[in-house]
Amino acid sequence: MLKVMLAEDDQTMVSLLKTLLRMDGFDVIALDADDDVPAAVARVSPDVLLMDVHLSNQNGLEILDVIRASKNIHDVRVIMFSGLNLEDECLKHGANDFLLKPFMPDELIKKLKSVQAS
Repeated sequence: MLKVMLAEDDQTMVSLLKTLLRMDGFDVIALDADDDVPAAVARVSPDVLLMDVHLSNQNGLEILDVIRASKNIHDVRVIMFSGLNLEDECLKHGANDFLLKPFMPDELIKKLKSVQAS
């Protein structure tokens, strides 16, 4: 079972994603909006981190930079998402993939299953 960590500050989105992903057989860990994401990744060792670029009090790109610079967690797969088309910027910072909000559940599941297969 793929372990997915979710860093998103919109609680409606968190609830929907948790339900959707669990129905599809994924193990989902949702972080609070102000959690220390790199520390949580180190503690939990998820297979994939799904992270919004714009968190309430944090910048997802800065968090991604910290993750990619950390020896013990630099190789975690990260899928970023945003309501703005920041795909190029996210990929330059080291994201494995990007989703533009709003996205269809099938798009997310397809990306997660491709991570699972690799």
